[in-house]
Amino acid sequence: MTDWLLVLAGGLVGAPLRYLLGVDAKFRLHSVFPWGTFAANAGAALFLGFIAEAAMNGDLSTRLNLLLATGFCGALSTWSTFSYELLTLNSARRLGLAAGYLLLTVGAGVGLSFGGAAVARAVF
Repeated sequence: MTDWLLVLAGGLVGAPLRYLLGVDAKFRLHSVFPWGTFAANAGAALFLGFIAEAAMNGDLSTRLNLLLATGFCGALSTWSTFSYELLTLNSARRLGLAAGYLLLTVGAGVGLSFGGAAVARAVF
């Protein structure tokens, strides 16, 4: 029963952080490019790579993994908003921007997750 509370607690921090990153990016950057979602997804990928490596090596408890990976990173990262923004850019005929956003997000996500794992290996 407490496992789902850990996931909930992580999500209670991750979801508002994702929202605030989006609001802050729109306010500061005044850009059509969805920097807030990109930052949330990139940050979650980096942190999740670190957490996953630590968990696989036994340096992170199952419960802490639930809190941080499933709860926090699950709520911080957002496939649905990413997909919605791609559809919106496509509908606005901003195909180059949509393609760039897709490639940058996927490339950064994969690269940063491996980077986070490398940091965890160095730390632990």
